[in-house]
Amino acid sequence: MADTDTALGTPAGRREGREKVTGTARYAAEHTVPGRLHAWPVTAAIACGAVRAIDTRDALGLTGVLAVLTHENAPRLADADDPTLAVLQNSRVPHRGWPIALVVAETLEAARAGAAAVRVEYDVRDHDVTLTESHPGAYVPEEANGGYPGHRERGNPEGAFASAAVRVDTRYRVPPLHNHPMEPHAATAQWEGPRLVAHDSSQGATAVRATLAALFQLPEAQVTVMSEHVGGGFGSKGTPRPHVVLAAMAARQTGRPVTVALPRRFLPTLVGHRAPTLHRVRLGADGQGSLTTLLHEVITHTSRLKEFVEQAAVPARVMYASPHSRTTHRVVPLDVPSPSWMRAPGEAPGMFALESAMDELAVALGMDPVELRIANEPDTEPDSGKPFSSRHLVECLREGARRFDWAHRDPRPGTRSDGPLLMGSGVAAAVYPVLIQPSTATAQALPDGSFTVRVNATDIGTGARTVLAQVAADALGVPLERVRTEIGNSDLPSASLAGGSSGTASWGWAVHEACTRLRADLAEHTGPLPEPGLTASADTAGSADADSGYARHAFGAHFAETAVDTVTGEVRVRRLLGVYAAGNILNSRTARSQFIGGMTMGLGMALTEGSTMDAAFGDFTEADLAAYHVPAHADVLAVEAHWIDEHDAHLNPMGSKGIGEIGIVGTAAAIGNAVHHATGVRYRELPLTPDRVLAGLPPFMAR
Repeated sequence: MADTDTALGTPAGRREGREKVTGTARYAAEHTVPGRLHAWPVTAAIACGAVRAIDTRDALGLTGVLAVLTHENAPRLADADDPTLAVLQNSRVPHRGWPIALVVAETLEAARAGAAAVRVEYDVRDHDVTLTESHPGAYVPEEANGGYPGHRERGNPEGAFASAAVRVDTRYRVPPLHNHPMEPHAATAQWEGPRLVAHDSSQGATAVRATLAALFQLPEAQVTVMSEHVGGGFGSKGTPRPHVVLAAMAARQTGRPVTVALPRRFLPTLVGHRAPTLHRVRLGADGQGSLTTLLHEVITHTSRLKEFVEQAAVPARVMYASPHSRTTHRVVPLDVPSPSWMRAPGEAPGMFALESAMDELAVALGMDPVELRIANEPDTEPDSGKPFSSRHLVECLREGARRFDWAHRDPRPGTRSDGPLLMGSGVAAAVYPVLIQPSTATAQALPDGSFTVRVNATDIGTGARTVLAQVAADALGVPLERVRTEIGNSDLPSASLAGGSSGTASWGWAVHEACTRLRADLAEHTGPLPEPGLTASADTAGSADADSGYARHAFGAHFAETAVDTVTGEVRVRRLLGVYAAGNILNSRTARSQFIGGMTMGLGMALTEGSTMDAAFGDFTEADLAAYHVPAHADVLAVEAHWIDEHDAHLNPMGSKGIGEIGIVGTAAAIGNAVHHATGVRYRELPLTPDRVLAGLPPFMAR
C-alpha cells in the first residue's frame, strides 16, 4: 500500500514553494544569459489605418540602442494561423496598441528611451470601437468559442414566454475585463545556430514550440520552449502571444539573446481581454416556479483580425430544466484589440446574467431563490439530452445554505441595517464543463529507489508539480518523497496547455497510465535495476479525447453577505462561501487555494474590475493597476471554500474535475443578488462601483 502522504486528497505542500518565497524560482525575463539584450515595443497611437513613414534615426543614435525592427526590415514570418502573431510584417494598423516597431538595446532603460525616440506618421482611417445592441454589423456566428454552436433553440420559446404565468425580461451588461497576472508577459529568446531556444511566460510550451516552428519554418525538433515557472495567466497566456515572436525575431536580427518583457500598460491591447457582453434574459415560469421557457441572447465584440466569440449563452443550455429554450450569440467586428481567453470564458459573464435573472424570478414568484433553483433541476442535460456523469448541484445548494445559515434569512429587501449600512445576502449557482485533452508522459524507476515523472505540464501557480507527484506516487504505491517531477519544457513528453481547468485531468491521466505500466513492469522485473533504470510511457490520445455518452460538468453554489454604505455607495463583502461538486479532490490544500482564488476574482468582477473603451481614441482607458482595480486583501474579509464527496466513474483514472475556474463563475451574481437584498435596488451592470450604487439608491435611502 502507498504511504499515507501519497494518498490523493491529502494537503501536500507545494514542492516549489521555497523557491518562490526565496526568489530562486526564475521566470521568463530572469534568464540572464551572457550577452543578453532587451527590447521594447513601439505601439500604434491610432485605432485604424496604416504606418505611412517611420523614422528610427534618433532612436538608433542613442547610446546602447543596437537595432530598431519595423515592417521594413524585420525577419519575414510564414503565414500565421493566428493573425495576432503576424507582427512587423506590413504597415497595417488594425487597432490602437498594435506593435509597429521594436527597439533593441543593451539595457532595458536604453530600449525604452529608444522607443520614445521613434517617430511615426500614419494614414488614419475612421474607426468604430463601440458595441451597441443594435449595431448593424452584428451577425450570428456559426460557432462560439470552444466549438459551441452560436445558436440553439428548442420548442417554441417566444410563444411559451408570451403565455407564461410569471415572466422576467431583463438586460445585463458586463464590461471588458482584463487579465493582469502578477508576472506580465515576457520571453527570452536566443538562436543557437539553427536552433531556437525560448523561455516564455506561457500556459503551454508545447503549443508555443509548434507555433514558433511554423512561423520561422523550422522543424519542431529545432525549437525548445521552457516555461518552468509562470506567475499566473488566467487564460491570457493560454495561446502564443506577440512578445515571444518579437523576442525570437530580435534575437535572429541581432545574433544575441533578447528579452521582451511587456509593460503592464501594454497588456490590455496585446494579450487579449474578456470582451464586453450585453445580455437579454427572459424567463417564463408557472405559478409554482417551474420554468416553461428560457431565452438568453448575448451580443459581444470581436476584432477585425480574427473572430473570437465569448460563449456567454452556453451555460443556460446546461443549468435548468425547461421545455422551451433559445440561446444565441451575436458578434460585432470592431477596430478593437482581439479578445481572448479569460478565466471561465463564457461561464463567468453568462452565469452573472442567468443567475441574476433567476434571482429576479424568485422575487417575482415570492419564492426562496435556493428552492427555485432546486425546483428546476433537470434529469438530463437540457441541450444534449445526455445523462449527467454526476450532478450534485442540489447538494451544494443545501450544504451551502446550511453553512451560511440561510434558513434564518429574512427574504424582504432592506430589512437589515447598521447605521448607514444596509446588509443583504444572495445566492447563485455555478457550472463549468469537464475538459480533458490528450497528453503524453513517461515514468522512470531508478536504481536508488526514486522515480522521475516527465510531462510538459505547466504550473501557473496551481501546484501542478505537487499534484502530479501525488498522482504518480498513488499509482506507483510509493511514498511521495520518492517521486520527482519534471515539467515546463517542450523537450519533455508533449502535453496540453494549462487552461480550461483541464490541466490536472489531462496530464494526470497520462502520468497515471505511465506509472501504472511502470509498476507492472517492476512487478515482473527480477534482480537489481539497470543503471538507466526502467521507463514506461503513456499517450492518452484516443481515450482522453474520446466522445463521452455523458454530459460532464462541475457544479457549485455561492453565497454572499454584503454591506452597502448609503453615504458613500461603497459595497463591502463581509462573507463569501462556496460549496463545490468537482469530482475527487486530489489535494485539499491546493484545491482550497484555487477555489478561493476564483471567488476572489469573482469579487473583483462584481465590485472593482471594469474597463472603458474610449470611443474617440479606440483605447482601453484603464490600462494599468492604478486604474484597473483588482481586489486587495482588505476587500476579502472572510472566504470559505468547501466541497462534497463526489465519485464519478466517467471522467479519468483519478475521478477528478477541473477546479481552477468554477470559483469565479457564480460569485459576481451572488454578490449582486446580495446587494439587491440589502437595498431593494436591482443593479444590472458591473462593476458595482460607489458612483453606480449611489446613483441607483432612492433619495430617501441615500444619506
